[in-house]
Amino acid sequence: MPNIKSAKKRVKVSEIKTLQNKMVKTALKTSMKKYEAAVAAGNREEAAKAYTVAVKKLDSAASRGIIHKNNAARKKSQYTLMLNKMGA
Repeated sequence: MPNIKSAKKRVKVSEIKTLQNKMVKTALKTSMKKYEAAVAAGNREEAAKAYTVAVKKLDSAASRGIIHKNNAARKKSQYTLMLNKMGA
């Protein structure tokens, strides 16, 4: 346990930031699962809505540094291909 005041603050701040990052990552995973479920069900309308939400969450997580920007780009590319393969 830290003794110095600034070190104590760092511990508190890092715990808060960890929880915030965890919230974002959990919401991201949920949106990704919803999109993949809509694609698996073959529901084009629902998949299109879930796609926009998932892409937005991916961009948000990448900009915050929670996931790597290339990881987000790869997922967005995969999801776009999945949506396009569903057809019109």
